[in-house]
Amino acid sequence: MRRTASPYPVADRPTAADTHLAATLSRLLPYLWQHKWRVVLALSCLVGAKIANVGVPLIFKEMIDDLSSTQQMVVLPAVLLLLYGALRFSASLFAELREILFARVTQHAVRRIALEVFRHLHELSLRFHLERQTGGVSRDIERGSRAISSLISYTLYSILPTLIEISIVLTILLLRYDVALALITIGSLAAYVIFTVMISNWRITLRRRLNETDSAANTRAIDSLLNYETVKYFNNEDYEARRYDQQMQLWEDAATRSQISLSWLNLGQQGIIALGVTAMMWRAASGVVDGSMTIGDLVLVNAFLIQLYMPLNFLGVVYREIRQALADIERLFDLLAVNREIADSPTAVRLDDGPVAIRFAAVDFSYEANRRILHQVSFSIPAGRTVAVVGESGSGKSTLARLLYRFYDVSGGAILVNGTDLRQLTQASLRAAIGIVPQDTVLFNDSIYYNIHYGNPQARREQVLAAAAAAQLAPFIEQLPLGYETRVGERGLKLSGGEKQRVAIARALLKNPPVLIFDEATSALDSKTEKAIQASLDSAARGRTTLVIAHRLSTIMNADEILVMDSGRIVERGTHQQLLDAAGTYAQMWTLQQLEEAGGAPPERNAAAG
Repeated sequence: MRRTASPYPVADRPTAADTHLAATLSRLLPYLWQHKWRVVLALSCLVGAKIANVGVPLIFKEMIDDLSSTQQMVVLPAVLLLLYGALRFSASLFAELREILFARVTQHAVRRIALEVFRHLHELSLRFHLERQTGGVSRDIERGSRAISSLISYTLYSILPTLIEISIVLTILLLRYDVALALITIGSLAAYVIFTVMISNWRITLRRRLNETDSAANTRAIDSLLNYETVKYFNNEDYEARRYDQQMQLWEDAATRSQISLSWLNLGQQGIIALGVTAMMWRAASGVVDGSMTIGDLVLVNAFLIQLYMPLNFLGVVYREIRQALADIERLFDLLAVNREIADSPTAVRLDDGPVAIRFAAVDFSYEANRRILHQVSFSIPAGRTVAVVGESGSGKSTLARLLYRFYDVSGGAILVNGTDLRQLTQASLRAAIGIVPQDTVLFNDSIYYNIHYGNPQARREQVLAAAAAAQLAPFIEQLPLGYETRVGERGLKLSGGEKQRVAIARALLKNPPVLIFDEATSALDSKTEKAIQASLDSAARGRTTLVIAHRLSTIMNADEILVMDSGRIVERGTHQQLLDAAGTYAQMWTLQQLEEAGGAPPERNAAAG
């Protein structure tokens, strides 16, 4: 299947450098604008709520002044009271309507970004996933997704409303009262913002350190728990606890410094607010004394101070949260910025359905520049034929399967599929044509049925049962109390190695692809089960292009061609009988395995004993 292109920006994704608010919001805007009518209505409600909020003190001032006079004491205050109540309710109404309208916008944006990160991680190369630790990546995604929601909420629910309200209040103070009141307000705001920015910029370093130690501790914990059996085998519970506690101690120190710096920040902010409030009340009280202001004006200024105090105080919290959210989003954006090592060519074509022929043409490959794994490897697998590869561990056998699956690109030469370089084929169509039974089978923490059905999510239940029977798995499943609904545990740890391998075989059979790869697919099976499954594997391979990577030579006797590899080179090739007649490396391997199965000792050991 060809993947549908994402409607969201992919090429111009955010990088670690885009940590300031404007740049980050510009990256988020395309996701928010998917519901543009909701955004517009929500912003309209926001403005309406702030106008109503500022109107309340104005009405309250008029009520105080009217009540202090002898005229219109019955009619006018009653009207003002009704207007006062209407404005109070309107402020709450508009605020809640804004929340209702914008709720889906925020959650949809978080969902789409999280999905894009998830897709991007699946598109990255095997090398990336082998080098990164799952615990740290999962924590970065979790914090980053949560931070996006916080950033949107704080920006549109706090910063923008606060700026609107401050602008309205300053305008009223400048137009109706002494300019000194507006100057005191502006001075307090400026001092507060400058202090908050300076201290918060210092705290961001502490926050990053806190994030790093948190991710490291989480990674260490998950890595240890995933290797639970290994920890038990070596009686290393105390050792693992000490390693985890060492990392948690670093986290504790970082968290303590972060919390102390937060307290100092809060103390400084409250000091600036106290000075500003005192100065404004002194100026307003002086105005009442000299007759330039009324009691209502004093009440109005006091009400404005109370209304500004709350958003101004919250503005400091918001700024800190935004800076912290940006630090969290930075790691998430770093993941999005990782280039895909293996990507489809712009001219890539889809692999046609039908039989598949494969040819390795003088293939060289290195995982690292200074360590060559394959040297000029050339061989062909005609459509419908079986080629087996044998050799010592580290000879490059499994690397052939990884290159054919295009987990990596060759360093030299080419791999041709139906005559086309596989780098010119779409990865989706190539991998759809290949079924693999890996040596190390990893299962999802779900039921046995789910793990088999994963090979072909469109398959019917009877097809799943047939695949399980073909893999000699049905008798084992029928003995379980929950049958196919038995959960296999994390990475399949509740099953034995042989049981996991049979699930992998059933999964590959259910996929029913034209190409099969068996990477030591029976290495974890006992001899009796192996013989029973071997017949099923031979039947499954019939008519399919098959690459068998084998340790037990008895399983590949019927292969059309057998390749013997040593140190990344093909040193022998031929049928089973031809290689035995050649009396070379393969013949020696065959003899040793026959002696081991018969319970004897290798010839060298017998000679030494004699």
